[in-house]
Amino acid sequence: MFSSRLHWDLQTNPLARLLDAARQEGAAILDLTESNPTRAGLAYPEREIIEALGQPESLAYEPAPAGLPPAREAVADDYRARGLPMQPARILLTASSSEAYSYLFKLLAELGDEILIPRPSYPLFEFLAAFESVRAVAYPLRYHGGWSVDVEAVASAITPRTRAIVLVNPNNPTGSFLKRDELDALMALCETHNLAIISDEVFSDYAFAPDPNRVPSLAGEDRVLGFCLGGLSKAAGLPQMKLGWIALAGPPGLQEAARARLELIADTYLSVGTPVQHALPRLLSLGKQVRDQIHRRVRENLDFLKTAISPSSPCNLLDVEGGWYAILQVPRTRSEERWCLDLLEKDAVLLQPGYFYDFESEAYLVVSLLTPPHNFSAGIRRLLARAETC
Repeated sequence: MFSSRLHWDLQTNPLARLLDAARQEGAAILDLTESNPTRAGLAYPEREIIEALGQPESLAYEPAPAGLPPAREAVADDYRARGLPMQPARILLTASSSEAYSYLFKLLAELGDEILIPRPSYPLFEFLAAFESVRAVAYPLRYHGGWSVDVEAVASAITPRTRAIVLVNPNNPTGSFLKRDELDALMALCETHNLAIISDEVFSDYAFAPDPNRVPSLAGEDRVLGFCLGGLSKAAGLPQMKLGWIALAGPPGLQEAARARLELIADTYLSVGTPVQHALPRLLSLGKQVRDQIHRRVRENLDFLKTAISPSSPCNLLDVEGGWYAILQVPRTRSEERWCLDLLEKDAVLLQPGYFYDFESEAYLVVSLLTPPHNFSAGIRRLLARAETC
């Protein structure tokens, strides 16, 4: 009766079951997975946000498949403020990054075609691809004191069915940025095989230190057809507003052909709400206040991690360049799942296992640097104490 696209086991995993039980018993859990900025104890400009959403223009419905012109102009202005040339005609609004992927997979792929995705990375790619009846094929990121794209593995993964390469820049959860030599190599592959690039740049505002070799955005690239993703969720810490965008890049002729087709797809759904579009210029302006707080929070927690993990510790902090997450390598004395279950059951600390993000080997734990600092430091201390007993 049901579609074969929904082929996953729908049972709750052991960690989620244990967490539900602990919460039902009233346990005080130190949640080191918190990535929702609206629950992270940040100070939002509440009055200004509410006023921005209360404009009388929102009472009139003007269906605009690519998004209302003032809203698209606001996104283009935001790119230009970051030193990236952008015109509103290259912007298409969506309700989320997930919807943007859905549109792009519809645009680029036929039934059974392939999209190359990074590994480790965002855990929803397999679902998003399967819902569009395309196949997600992983290519590896390698770690040797820092993360890098295995360009040779990308080349080997390309088949006649490949349609696009997905980049997450910076990556979630590794926090690694694409480097210029990697971009040049990937561009050459795309030119040779007639592939598009999808660059997920939702965390691009959150770099920890400058690096001239880093690629901050593909928005200015004109070598191959490209799509850069962003949104209010990270740019303004407002995931509940449900507004993202696609910025087109690449040769002008291909951009125009892609834009026309994307507008047709968007016109079928018209999913972006009118109030948030009218509020967008103000929300983007207000977003700096929230971003600044997030910057301070993630840096404070990362600095704590660096000092808390001593050279003699059995735990190791992997290098991270940006984003909201950090990765700890822990002893392989037990599986990642066992680590997380023991920490939750014995220490009331919640972390995510690396396999949630498709790490290729054991044993890695992922922590959110957005966690309120008191909870973060207390939870990390419990984790390190538990690791010392191994």
